[in-house]
Amino acid sequence: MEEDTKRKISIDLEAIGQALLTLNYRLSSHALNLWQGSQGVLSHHSIYEGFSHILNPPAIREIRSVTAPTKEQRRTFHHLLGHYLQYRLFPYENELFTWMKGAAARVDGEKIYFKDVLSWCQKRSNVEKRRILEKETKSLCKFLKPFALSFWEYLLELLDEEFGYSNYAAYCEDKKGVEYQAHIPRLQALLEQTETLYLESMESWAQRSLGLPLSELNHFDAVYLLGLGEFDHLFPGEILLVDQLNFFNHWDIQVKDIQGLHLHIDHSPKKGAQAMSFLLRIPEEIHLVMNPQGGWIDLETLFHEMGHGLSNVFTSRDLSLTEKDFFTSNTLSETYAFLLQNMCFSPCFLERQLGLSSKAIEEITYYKALKDLSVFRRYASKFLAEYHMFKENDLASGDAYARLLRKYTGFSYRPETQLFDFVPEFYALDYVLSWMAEATMERMLSQTLGDDWMFKSEAGRILKDWWQCGNRYELDEFFAVKGIGAIDTGDIVNRWQQSIQGKHQ
Repeated sequence: MEEDTKRKISIDLEAIGQALLTLNYRLSSHALNLWQGSQGVLSHHSIYEGFSHILNPPAIREIRSVTAPTKEQRRTFHHLLGHYLQYRLFPYENELFTWMKGAAARVDGEKIYFKDVLSWCQKRSNVEKRRILEKETKSLCKFLKPFALSFWEYLLELLDEEFGYSNYAAYCEDKKGVEYQAHIPRLQALLEQTETLYLESMESWAQRSLGLPLSELNHFDAVYLLGLGEFDHLFPGEILLVDQLNFFNHWDIQVKDIQGLHLHIDHSPKKGAQAMSFLLRIPEEIHLVMNPQGGWIDLETLFHEMGHGLSNVFTSRDLSLTEKDFFTSNTLSETYAFLLQNMCFSPCFLERQLGLSSKAIEEITYYKALKDLSVFRRYASKFLAEYHMFKENDLASGDAYARLLRKYTGFSYRPETQLFDFVPEFYALDYVLSWMAEATMERMLSQTLGDDWMFKSEAGRILKDWWQCGNRYELDEFFAVKGIGAIDTGDIVNRWQQSIQGKHQ
């Protein structure tokens, strides 16, 4: 009888897995079209047609009905649950997207759409214009807030009434295997440890660049500074972004010859500024979308997304669906993305690949490290604010969000923008954990191959060995299996201290 039960579950999981692959492809294709500025070709009906037999609570709960579910069952359950939630929330999400797509701030006669705010702040704004933008977006967010709130309120209702999750954190903890409360004191200690270094250095940057104290800057000023646009004169103007892909030849990777990797890296007014990777089917079809704006931000964005793209396209085809496609956490892929992103700002890369002078390298590496520390503190404080928001069931006010981000970043944030700065499933913590893991991973590569590890074919061999594991292991498990060692917060703190302390003061 027990064998029959196991066999039945196995057959069900296999059938459900194939159905989920189809849903993945439909939804990812739909999202890819939207991200490129095209109209979505699939309606709510056409995306989910034919899947009502699995997109219902009893069928989903049945997967978890056994006493001790396996990793395969847990991942399949959460992947199916994710599609079900997307299915039920689609009308709310579509309504919010429709309103946001047309929402625009007016600054000195110019219309700034939501999708263009980042690039506008980075490349085409000044202090006075950013003050106008802040007032305009405050009004827009107040108007859009009811649509965003209805989405989240309905999601929490579904999780509670249909699947018994007492709160949003409980759902995310069950899905990702993360104990969020345990991370709070660790992050607070890390923020306190780096507070003086950060605030003094950022104060100097604000005064030097904008002639204003940090206390008078808002988060749009942060977008401008952290875009590193003021240092674009150091970026070699004769180097085309697409030519940087030839760097991967050092790893015996000819990017243009990889059939499963599709790069959409041409500028288009239809695209937004934020880059994204779309995993239609791992490893057979991966799409990387970015909208180049020029300068350092493009180099950083390209290499970050290539970390996602290469790690997925080199995933072994022999892995099961739950080891490739049905992952519940993206922290390992983000670790690879941060590794390549930070690699392209290393002194060795800047000198050998871009031909920068030692003086230019010293300047750009200092401000890149300070930028990273600032963004890291933003992610950490966002997680603290979002955890408080759901723990206290306080989605509407945004007061904790504004207070904590001001405290830890030094820049002011409007409470009204909270719901529009929020990424689901506490993804801000995923970034924080991945960034710390990347620093440990980079230290291991440097100790093994030298500071110029990125130019050695052996680095490519190591990375491809890691990438072929796909999503088989969780982050800590992967580090143990591959002998990288425990993730050490000291690695990233040491990087900041060595790059920032005592320089450019």
